[in-house]
Amino acid sequence: MTKVVIIGAGHAGGTAAALLRQYGHEGPILLAGEEPAPPYQRPPLSKAWLKGEADLEALLLRPEGFYAEHDIELRKGVTATAVDAAGKTVTFADGTVEPYDALILATGSTARKLALPGADRPDLLELRTLADAERLKAALGPGRRLAVVGGGYVGLEAAASARALGAGAVIIERMDRVLARVASPTLSDFFTGYHRAHGVEVLTSAEVTAFEEGGVRLADGQLIEADAILVGVGAQACDQLAASAGLALGNGVVVDETARTSDPAIWAIGDVAFRPVPVHGGARHRLESVPNALEQAKQAAAAITGRTPPTPEAPWFWSDQYDVKLQIAGLPTDADRQVLRGDPAAAAFAVFHLAGDRIVCVEAVNAAAEFMGGRQMIGRGTAVDAERLADPNVSMKAVAAD
Repeated sequence: MTKVVIIGAGHAGGTAAALLRQYGHEGPILLAGEEPAPPYQRPPLSKAWLKGEADLEALLLRPEGFYAEHDIELRKGVTATAVDAAGKTVTFADGTVEPYDALILATGSTARKLALPGADRPDLLELRTLADAERLKAALGPGRRLAVVGGGYVGLEAAASARALGAGAVIIERMDRVLARVASPTLSDFFTGYHRAHGVEVLTSAEVTAFEEGGVRLADGQLIEADAILVGVGAQACDQLAASAGLALGNGVVVDETARTSDPAIWAIGDVAFRPVPVHGGARHRLESVPNALEQAKQAAAAITGRTPPTPEAPWFWSDQYDVKLQIAGLPTDADRQVLRGDPAAAAFAVFHLAGDRIVCVEAVNAAAEFMGGRQMIGRGTAVDAERLADPNVSMKAVAAD
């Protein structure tokens, strides 16, 4: 029987293992991960977990007993060091060698490091794993101050959680606005204002030159004092195993629409995959999101079990900060204009990115109907009347039905 080995026991890998059984795979399944915990959800780490609103049981994708009950061998705390594609084996750090018939790489991504003086300080924090979140939680509380280097979503969420715990927070972003790489200026301005209204200091166009005892040194000589420093300046694919197997690489591991790599016996899913996005013309992207992990887990499990491939989805993402729910669908890469619907001052609005007369992305703040309608129209590729789209008196249902 076909033996499937899955390297990486995160959201993508854990879901793939469960789906293989759901789709009827009867052969052996080995799910191996570096962390000591079973597969768990990562988005709550910067929110509910930091604020003490969730325990490990609430984070788990499935109860730990699920894996044994479904004859899935779960190995925790193990590191895969090499893949022999010709011999179809995976070697682990303890010297164990496991054969496979089908291999799924779900190795995720790792925090990008800054090449700056003091960047190797052991007290610098990042937020990728449960252990990272525990260290950060221990560093927060009343009378403490958190400095966040990098104005991305994880950093903004951590700053909001710090304020909820009574800690001060300052966000340091080297570009001229937060979320500059991933969001519209309208969205950046909204979150900057919202964080400042909640007592967070937001510094933009601020270049960090060193990490020192007690704070962060900026290019202008200023020392930003802090009790804890979180560095969140993006992530890079953990593609070392793929490289050892001789797989094609780009911004991650190159895969096709079934998540298959350049080796027909190996798949790559989740943060590590450089995948085509059919609703955006097949252009390749490396997407860091739970929906992407789930979609690619379905693709790989379907391909391995011979099922019909799942219907392609529009990429989507979300972020929770304070009482704000941000939902994003699609990618704005081909957009040539934007349409604003609603009022940012009321914390209820959506920014639609259009390419010609088609929506390619929607950023929705406390606007579930706009998110859902926009996501549907992105998936269908249907034309939209921009004037009706901008008019909040016209329901999104009516706009989508045009």
